Amino acid sequence: SPLTTLCYVEKDDSALMLHRVSKKHDVNKDKWIGIGGHFEEGESPEECLLREAMEETGLRLTSFRFRAIVTFIADGWPPEYMCLYTADGFEGELTDCNEGKLEWVKKAEVTKLKLWEGDKIFLKLIAEEAPFFSLKLMYQGDVLKEAVLDGKPLELFDICDTDGNPTGETTERSVAHTLGTIHRTAHTWVVRQSADDGFEVLLQKRSLRKDSFPGCYDISSAGHIPAGEEYIPSAIRELKEELNVTVQESDLIYCGQVHKDVDSEFHRQPFHDHQISNVYLLWLDREAEEFELQTEEIESVRWMDYAQVRGMVASDTLPNCIIMEELDLIERHFL
Repeated sequence: SPLTTLCYVEKDDSALMLHRVSKKHDVNKDKWIGIGGHFEEGESPEECLLREAMEETGLRLTSFRFRAIVTFIADGWPPEYMCLYTADGFEGELTDCNEGKLEWVKKAEVTKLKLWEGDKIFLKLIAEEAPFFSLKLMYQGDVLKEAVLDGKPLELFDICDTDGNPTGETTERSVAHTLGTIHRTAHTWVVRQSADDGFEVLLQKRSLRKDSFPGCYDISSAGHIPAGEEYIPSAIRELKEELNVTVQESDLIYCGQVHKDVDSEFHRQPFHDHQISNVYLLWLDREAEEFELQTEEIESVRWMDYAQVRGMVASDTLPNCIIMEELDLIERHFL
């Protein structure tokens, strides 16, 4: 299997990026990547790194760090194992590269370039000063189909257009929430009639371990739609996973679609969530303590009077991540 190195050379607030535009038959054609290449016979990773840096840039690296092993799996190609480095010290003057065009790019602007989607994952981990990691990336053509970090599968979403239609590309969950990439979710409101002829909605209290809105009250059941899945199957799966409620498609009442755009910060990390959600309503009269909760996601559930919920969301007197537009959508189906 091919062994390669890849290095991101850093200077102040910029990274040295290589725009691969020179070769006709280049798997990285038109993409922006770091510098590096294949091992020569008998080379260590560091020897390969230093040689490739000199050949491609004219720079002699004086300070560098081994950050990760990245395993690439792709149709029609043998598995590739890449040693990932960053370098913050060098000597010499930058020279032209026969692989493409070298350019110092501000780190904050790198994700706006045309990158491999999996590169965004390891660039994010590097920026967060993650300890040494092993990342497996599986591609079909240019599309990321699987990502596994230190043996644990990561969530992939379909990237969507502004109407909620998948574009054919995918992205990883934390990358989507860092860059504000449009993706889809399914929201199901569990509702019952109350003794006074009003209506109650089941609210879940989010686990304190959630990556966003920890400890806040939320929709009865909601979740991101995995790449390749559709709204209804996702809604049915989330009800089963989160509340142990089994339903058929015919049990769900479609109420409409909402667009939600959140710009915030959680756990000291920026959070830009741009999601398009199909909203469903499920009539179910079951006591709160009878639901079997997915405890890593949900701390508790409680029934609350619908009018009271509306008032508390409007006045922001309940810690929540509910939008009024969804309450409007489900209310139309009470009559």
